[in-house]
Amino acid sequence: MANGGQLVRHFVKPILLFSAFLLLINCKSKETKPEFLFRTAIIVKEDHTWYKAFDYFKKILEERSNGRIEVQLYPSEQLAKEIEAIRLIQAEVIDITTTGSTLTNWFEVATFCELPYLMKDSADMNLYINGRVGKLMETEMIEKAGVRALCHFERGPRHLTSNRPIRHPDDLKGLILRVPNVPSFVTTWSALGAKPTPMAFSEVFTSLQQGTIQGQENPFAMINNGGFAEVQQYVNLTGHVISWVYAVIGEKQFQKLPPDLQELVVQAGKEMQKYEHDLFLENEKNIQQVLKDKGMELIEVDTEAFAKKCEQAIYDSLSPEMQAIYHELKREQEAYAKSNRKNS
Repeated sequence: MANGGQLVRHFVKPILLFSAFLLLINCKSKETKPEFLFRTAIIVKEDHTWYKAFDYFKKILEERSNGRIEVQLYPSEQLAKEIEAIRLIQAEVIDITTTGSTLTNWFEVATFCELPYLMKDSADMNLYINGRVGKLMETEMIEKAGVRALCHFERGPRHLTSNRPIRHPDDLKGLILRVPNVPSFVTTWSALGAKPTPMAFSEVFTSLQQGTIQGQENPFAMINNGGFAEVQQYVNLTGHVISWVYAVIGEKQFQKLPPDLQELVVQAGKEMQKYEHDLFLENEKNIQQVLKDKGMELIEVDTEAFAKKCEQAIYDSLSPEMQAIYHELKREQEAYAKSNRKNS
């Protein structure tokens, strides 16, 4: 009997220790489990400045919240394509993404994020972002799309890539061209003589490779990030769009945060914007040479001919309300340019 008791104790003691260990692990996991999880859908690959900026956002936010917030990053449209990502944020399936003029699917003023041949440079862009139009966009985002701007990223001019040089709108005739799902882009390229085809960014490389489309248009960084040098020979310097994109979080998700964490998210967003902009400026210095080294040829184009041919079609595509804003922006542009001339 004594031997039996010793045998029981021999097995019970390790079991009790193991149980205690499991309890400790369970308690620890509960302690470290974040209160809020932000699933982030990113359109680009890991080597793009947007992904690097989100990685910075993740690090500072997780650190400053002492683990109460966790940010998960999913590049290359792994979670969702851009329009789908907004819908999934609205349904609270995911939480954060980047978006710009595709928000025209929810409210029209978003078209000014990327309206072709509207802005001439970064100064114009910042004038709009910090003015009435930018504030209106941020309000409409919350009220009509259910997302809140964390910050914005400058995109750089958009250029056309192809396998034949395009110097004049006449050279576009019949070119099957991928565009994002944005009405003003379809209007512009149709007016210029191409055949625009809306398509998700993740589908572009394969479609170019297979010949389903013959060209696409994007900023230098996206041309490089998409690997388009492997399937396109020319970068035609159309510079047809100066634009920005917003990093956004679901408004429902943001409002679920206590005030202290809301403050941390807002501050981290501001710092992410500065971090990305520094990367963007550095990248812009070298990216043209990178594309040349990969075998792409840069083609100068008749930008005045491009702008003139599509200007009326772009204007006519806007509602009367947006046409009024268009004129307002043009007046601001002219006043800003006049002021600069006086000061120089």
